[in-house]
Amino acid sequence: MNFHKASFTAAYGTSKQLPASTGPEVSFCGRSNVGKSSLLNKLMFRKDLAKVSSKPGKTATINFYDVDGADFVDLPGYGYAQVSKAEKSRWSELIEGYFNQTRAFALAVCLVDIRHEATKLDVQMISFLYEAGIPFMVVLTKADKLSRQQMNKQIAAIRKQLKLPKDIELLATSSESGYNIEELRTIITKAVDEPTQ
Repeated sequence: MNFHKASFTAAYGTSKQLPASTGPEVSFCGRSNVGKSSLLNKLMFRKDLAKVSSKPGKTATINFYDVDGADFVDLPGYGYAQVSKAEKSRWSELIEGYFNQTRAFALAVCLVDIRHEATKLDVQMISFLYEAGIPFMVVLTKADKLSRQQMNKQIAAIRKQLKLPKDIELLATSSESGYNIEELRTIITKAVDEPTQ
């Protein structure tokens, strides 16, 4: 899979607007300010294809990117306090509405900030994907902010907190230093190449 072949396709404001899947989809979800846009840009060898917002909670649409024939789906960040209830429920509808559709889910990439415990919303998101039978992995972001010892401690703590089965991949990464980004590309490529449900 050639991650250099990446382009923005479209943005959708409601789940009803979403077109049917045309190929395997790799979706990215996580709370606001977890570093989703930075990770996407790093994966796609771009600086600003996915807009990095100065304000958390700014991505209010589902953004699609074509990456060598696969769709990368950037879902709105959740859990940002300083937006209205109506906006929060619209984001929730977007995320749930997307995952409740019959789509070619290759892999859902759940992002969690390695420096903190997973939030209640992270736990809910992962439980939902697990129960829905959607293939997923957990990617810990901002690993460059910790020492190797702290990082290993947090990996173990978060895996335990999320009650992740051994077969669920958990990977610490850094968009800043590029740590484990190539490893993540390999996992995504494998998921995209496998037949989707």
